[in-house]
Amino acid sequence: MDGCPFCGIAAGRIEAARVWEDDDVVAFLDRTPIREGHTLITPRLHAEDFVQLPASVAAHIQEVGQRLARRMKMVYRVERVAFLYTGGDLPHVHAHVVPMHEKTDITSARYIVRPEEVVYDSSHLTTSMAALEAVARNLRLG
Repeated sequence: MDGCPFCGIAAGRIEAARVWEDDDVVAFLDRTPIREGHTLITPRLHAEDFVQLPASVAAHIQEVGQRLARRMKMVYRVERVAFLYTGGDLPHVHAHVVPMHEKTDITSARYIVRPEEVVYDSSHLTTSMAALEAVARNLRLG
């Protein structure tokens, strides 16, 4: 779909630190990661949310997520890896795979003790492509 950044990444028009790709999905590092290694898995097919995904593509996203989670556990020496679909920020279905160093790595801002200090701007979290590529080398699936 024209103008969709994830379609642009899937087509190779937009740069991304890829850790996996095949005919159906692309997995790449998040530019504003919760933790190092935070990866997005998105289908090449444009679907606005996971309800619209064919079941076979959703199952494939989960399979790639499980493979990445096993890799993250080894690379980051963590016990748990989060896997979740979101859809509020961009209308192209995508799953997040995040190595969890703390129980609070995946949480809602409403659980923060001082919500008045929460800044809903991620510009300070943006990671350079060079730094993302260094991480991607460790996470790429073979």
